[in-house]
Amino acid sequence: MPSMPGNDKEASPCPGTLYVVATPIGNLQDITLRALDALRNVDVIAAEDTRHTRKLLSHFQIQKPLTSYHSQSGTHANRKILDMLREGQNVALVTDAGTPGISDPGSFLIHQVIEEGLQVVSIPGPTALIAALVVSGLPTHTFAFLGFAPPKGSSRKKFFQEHSRLPMTLVLYESPQRLLRTLADILQHWGNRPMAVVRELTKKFEEVRRGTVSEVLDHFSSGVRGELTLVLEGASPGAVEDSAGNDAWQEELVTLLVEKGMTVRDATEEIAKRLKLPRKEVYRKALEVKKGMD
Repeated sequence: MPSMPGNDKEASPCPGTLYVVATPIGNLQDITLRALDALRNVDVIAAEDTRHTRKLLSHFQIQKPLTSYHSQSGTHANRKILDMLREGQNVALVTDAGTPGISDPGSFLIHQVIEEGLQVVSIPGPTALIAALVVSGLPTHTFAFLGFAPPKGSSRKKFFQEHSRLPMTLVLYESPQRLLRTLADILQHWGNRPMAVVRELTKKFEEVRRGTVSEVLDHFSSGVRGELTLVLEGASPGAVEDSAGNDAWQEELVTLLVEKGMTVRDATEEIAKRLKLPRKEVYRKALEVKKGMD
């Protein structure tokens, strides 16, 4: 592993190195000494939002050239950074908050740098998914990070169906604007399992809301602000075995309740009778859906 970049240019690796630098997810005190050293000594900082990163640099009295690198940058930005590295410049990659490459376009740049045979060095630090996982109270020994659910369409439906049977703890990111819709989809496809919504991690108004999916949905029904991480209990053994045949009737139940406006009782009777399902199970699911609608 190459040494950290320093003021002596002759000591810098040639070609240059891409330093993947984790930055605070809220509280600026969480930055590491090694991250500060890297940001002070690289030649260029590639930032998701240069205005946001400039505030961070100003706080720690760091003055370095910035170049923009975000989801809309396109291949030109990749080529620009690759050219810098080939020319022997050291580049720090930072995201707005947390570790680059976790649900942001930094992973694509990192892949390309590796494909070019150039050096990548991680400067580890904060990441919301780990911080949320450890305060959720849910099992941490086996978990899966799912990132953001697709915003709409068949890919969104497929996302929730495919992950419904995973037995390990699940971690997702979500925006405030889509939280209620995502919780409703989780309730429909994954059931009313224990979970935690972790909001504004490390910031002044940090909140950890624990409960079942329906309880959390009710708590945030009037709206929410801030950065959000969702942590959910994995599927139970019984749910793993039974869920393969559940999606169809559960979706039909939601259609009857939401789109056709049927009562819980009438929708339950229709589904249970026609598909020969236990009325109690269908009724319980109907109540969960109805509560999520209120």
